[in-house]
Amino acid sequence: MAIGDLKLIDALRTKMQWHQARQRVLAENVANADTPRYRGKDLKMPDLPAAAGATADGRMSTRSARLASVSLAVTQPGHSFGRDGVKGFKSDASPRFEVTPNGNAVDIEEEMTKSAENQLDYQTAASLYQQSMSLIRTAIGRK
Repeated sequence: MAIGDLKLIDALRTKMQWHQARQRVLAENVANADTPRYRGKDLKMPDLPAAAGATADGRMSTRSARLASVSLAVTQPGHSFGRDGVKGFKSDASPRFEVTPNGNAVDIEEEMTKSAENQLDYQTAASLYQQSMSLIRTAIGRK
């Protein structure tokens, strides 16, 4: 079995590649902040495989299916689900409230916030990838 066949490693690699591409798009938004009629862009999150708990044939084990069905109790509509109500994820078509007279709809502060969040998420995925590789090396007896 190759390392790339492990679903967790593949999902982390895909997530890191997505964060790299998203950082490029966010940088383009900032670079075009003064371009007339420019609209900011964003990348949609890729569909990652359910790495935790999947069996060899791709089905979830009974225990993982039970854990996946557990959810938080929501006592107030705005708690723990973010402002869009989609379990903590913002929609890609978030409304742009500020449009300059030349038609540009890029908010530099918002783009820089997205960029910082994206960088932190990339670092988290990279750290998990590094730790997973370290565990695999330990398991096969290499340092």
